[in-house]
Amino acid sequence: MKELSLHVLDIVENSVRAGARNVLIEITEQQDRLVILVRDDGCGMDETTLAHLFDPFFSSRRERRVGLGLSLFREAARRCGGDVVVCSSPGAGTTVKATFRRSHIDLPPLGDLAGTLVTLMVLYPEADFFLNYRAGDDEFLFSTAEMRAVLEDVPISHPLAIDLVRESFASWLKGRK
Repeated sequence: MKELSLHVLDIVENSVRAGARNVLIEITEQQDRLVILVRDDGCGMDETTLAHLFDPFFSSRRERRVGLGLSLFREAARRCGGDVVVCSSPGAGTTVKATFRRSHIDLPPLGDLAGTLVTLMVLYPEADFFLNYRAGDDEFLFSTAEMRAVLEDVPISHPLAIDLVRESFASWLKGRK
């Protein structure tokens, strides 16, 4: 995956498949660090699954026996002087935290984070997604739960809702200091 937002999409899709109804995505740019954290309230993982988590030939899914997502994410982080840590236990959800050195020449671009949010909203309208993106003193907060309340009877996957997400994130990025 050439963009970090695609890794985020992969992790969040795994969260929803694991029964998560609420997924928090935190992205923090601070000094020379980029931290991406995804926390869910899914079913969690047992010790056996955690032990094989970064094995590309292990997957808990039945439709395919390969799970490259986390191993590729960890390699991207390690190439940039960081790492990926996963904390989970059965019934308690999962937290994936990746760190990167921002000044590293191999740091992949963040990519289309708004597109990732939109994709998640359309594919999983029953789940709630929360984004907290902090860059220095600037912060972008997004919540599908709050968006549903504002939209009232308009579905969260409606084109107007999708445009609102894209425009608000683009506006925030443009206005960053």
